Amino acid sequence: MLCVMNLLHTDLEGLDESPLVELDETVRSIYRLIVFSKSHNQSDLLSRFFEAMQHLRDILSIKNAQQEAQTEEEAIEYLANLKLGIELIVGEIGSRRGLESPVDLFRLFRLIAPEAAGRHPNRFRHTTVQFGPCMGAKPSQIAVLVDQLFATLPEIKHPVTRAVYLHHELVRIHPFVDGNGRLCRMAKNWMLMYNLYPPMFIKNVFDKHLYIARLQDSFLSIEQEPNVLHAATKEFFQDEFRRLRASATFILNRMLKNPDLEFPDEKEDLTEPWNG
Repeated sequence: MLCVMNLLHTDLEGLDESPLVELDETVRSIYRLIVFSKSHNQSDLLSRFFEAMQHLRDILSIKNAQQEAQTEEEAIEYLANLKLGIELIVGEIGSRRGLESPVDLFRLFRLIAPEAAGRHPNRFRHTTVQFGPCMGAKPSQIAVLVDQLFATLPEIKHPVTRAVYLHHELVRIHPFVDGNGRLCRMAKNWMLMYNLYPPMFIKNVFDKHLYIARLQDSFLSIEQEPNVLHAATKEFFQDEFRRLRASATFILNRMLKNPDLEFPDEKEDLTEPWNG
């Protein structure tokens, strides 16, 4: 039996946002280099910045396609659709428009999951859905919850925490019949890039399993005890902060021509706490 779902409190009391201090300093370093550096040619720095951002945008599409596709044909289809979604996001940000309302979700969904959108045009799902051991919101609740989500997002001060919160709650609501994971990750990155952060993504198989496990543990904990910021939810936020730090560090290293240009070794223990 489905229970009434309530959004996670936006005060997020007890969440450790200290990793965002170093993240923000890395992001500021990127833009300081572009604008003020005297030891580097500004045009070269800007070119390296754009190259690194384009690289991350390409990876974002590839990794999101790999995350959900079951066959090579599906991966090719998902990749093409995700690239259309990125084009929409980049175009909107270039026009100074962020992810602002449920209407933007539908626009993104139609590009990312056109088959699902075609079966149920311009509406949220009207059937129950289970993903792993978790249940999405009641169909009758979805529109109200999504409206509440966009209305309450401005209460979260830091844009990174706000984007991760959007991601967490959208996946928990599971508003559409299919493609929810792709949609939520892309919506999050729209918010991040609008606020001048790089995109983030799930980088390998281990990270994918960790991501899924963290979300499931968080949702089940909230289901058992609502209105509490559980340890599993905090861990999900910390993982997301780490993923974004990796993207920002990658860009800075590219701009400085640091020999360590790639992401950390895929065998690293991603469960290790981040000590800065």
